[in-house]
Amino acid sequence: MCGIAGFLNRDGDAADRSLLDRMTGPITHRGPDGSGAFVDGPVALGHRRLAIIDPGLGAQPMSNEDGTVWVTYNGEIYNEPALRTRLEALGHRYRTHCDTESLVHLYEEDGPDFVRQLNGMFALALWDARRRTLILARDRMGQKPLFYAETARGGLVFGSEPKALLAHPDVPRRLDPDGLARYLAYEYVPAPGSIWQGMKKLPAGHLLEWPLDAPGSTPPRRYWEAPLPVPEADAPPFDEASRHFWALFRDAVARHRRSDVPLGVFLSGGIDSSGVAAAVAELQPASTIRTFSIGFDDPTFDESDHARLVARHLGTDHHERTFAVPDVLDLLPEVAGWLDEPFGDASILPTHLLSRFARSDVTVCLGGDGSDELLAGYPTFAAEQLARSFRRLPGAIRSLVGRGVDRLPVDHGNISLDFKLKQFLRGASEPGPLAHLRWIGSFTGAELNDLLVDPPAIDVEAEHLARAAALAPGADPLTQSLRLYQDTYLPEDILTKVDRASMATSLEVRAPFLDAELVDFVQALPSRHKYARGTGKRLLRAAVADRLPASILKRPKKGFGFPVARWLNGPLASLLDDRLAPDRLRRQGLLKPEAVARLVAEHRAGARDHRKPLWTLVSLQLWLDRWLGDS
Repeated sequence: MCGIAGFLNRDGDAADRSLLDRMTGPITHRGPDGSGAFVDGPVALGHRRLAIIDPGLGAQPMSNEDGTVWVTYNGEIYNEPALRTRLEALGHRYRTHCDTESLVHLYEEDGPDFVRQLNGMFALALWDARRRTLILARDRMGQKPLFYAETARGGLVFGSEPKALLAHPDVPRRLDPDGLARYLAYEYVPAPGSIWQGMKKLPAGHLLEWPLDAPGSTPPRRYWEAPLPVPEADAPPFDEASRHFWALFRDAVARHRRSDVPLGVFLSGGIDSSGVAAAVAELQPASTIRTFSIGFDDPTFDESDHARLVARHLGTDHHERTFAVPDVLDLLPEVAGWLDEPFGDASILPTHLLSRFARSDVTVCLGGDGSDELLAGYPTFAAEQLARSFRRLPGAIRSLVGRGVDRLPVDHGNISLDFKLKQFLRGASEPGPLAHLRWIGSFTGAELNDLLVDPPAIDVEAEHLARAAALAPGADPLTQSLRLYQDTYLPEDILTKVDRASMATSLEVRAPFLDAELVDFVQALPSRHKYARGTGKRLLRAAVADRLPASILKRPKKGFGFPVARWLNGPLASLLDDRLAPDRLRRQGLLKPEAVARLVAEHRAGARDHRKPLWTLVSLQLWLDRWLGDS
């Protein structure tokens, strides 16, 4: 795992090596084991290395045999041994055992479409000196980040994180108003947008070719499209599919274990991470598997008992630590430093604590991310089924239900009943894609108009509906919802959270559920293999039924977080008052002080549970303090 950065000048100026160093410096946390640079005429490729495979010889940027193709790359290619065998048979001679070297040789054989053959997580920049073209590419599911910006002089700047691009003098440090509106709606900024004016994210599964000699810019193109489900009549029976799923999953875990440095497993006690641990236990003696979990001194948010149960059942070498309120609060200033876009998912804090805890023993960890988005594991998929029935009710009855739910007393516990019901009603009457956005996001379109001093120039909700309509047209509703999560929430929330939280402590986290072979198999199965009769993750549940304790299979989905709602009225109260003070908001000129004050007052009085919008606003303010100097 590494960090990359660089630029291409289109105005004839030679690349400045010192500027490249200024760009890679801010992302040293992504690669503390070494730095590298390639500078040739107008092109500059930089690299910060976290040594995982072939620590002695895998330095980047790396070239082909004659130095006409250079690559700087962040990630892991899990099918690299098979690619290497093919490429050696074609006559390529390797100098290292590092997967990076296969990238340049594969490009020599297959050109830009070489990325189609990669099973892995990656963000890369490749310079083809013969074609005088820079190529940027991001993995199919968006596990690794890649930002880019076109300069006023026609050049291109890129990097793993915005802070690398902001070190370039041609990239302005200005807030993008559309990015702000999207952040407030989603709690993150979905690709291709960003919070920075003129800066973009390369979307998952996309490739960008930037010819030095061609005028203007070339839009990114999608190089991979998920297969649609086959008809149920053509699909394997469920039991057979479940057995095949486990075989593919175990193979994926085996590929993800490849490492020349110590490796562990995140273990939360949920079915996803427990399934990963169970697969590893079939590949090596359980006593040699280092599993890691954390807990909190608030029992309603603590899952360590479940993780301990799984560890005992499998017989792993288990490590756990309990954190208290001060441990989380102490993180807040630090988080704002390594999050160079605002991020409203509070689970990034415990994710970082877990990563930091594991990093004391290992350099790589396997996690359970991706299962929910592939196999319909979120409660929102059950809510979608319920909402279809709710929308068929007469309007008078829906209004009556709404008034009844609104009278429920507020409970600031973890995903309390009143919170779930009220959150459900925020989206239940809307079209499916918009319902999901309202269930997991913060502010609706109408609320944005009330909140922002300058009304947004874009209609975020209309934009979201258009995005959803372009995904898997003609597919069944569940498949369309899953694709929407895979296009937005998975890469730009879940995977971004894990990437930033782990890389801030120089830990590489891998997601076997997102293995390319496994994903292709799961995507092609009918929806009923994934979700039916109110139960998601059917394939996974069947596969691990005789491998994990029964109580783990029966556990409801529980997010990895901390008691935000209660803490906003307790240990976080002073932070809330300071960062959302009316005078401060008036100076900034972004948010209407009276709208924010109403949210704070209602939450304080227990009249409403505004945990999500208030945390989204606090996170924004912490980010503004660090990156735009507002106070």
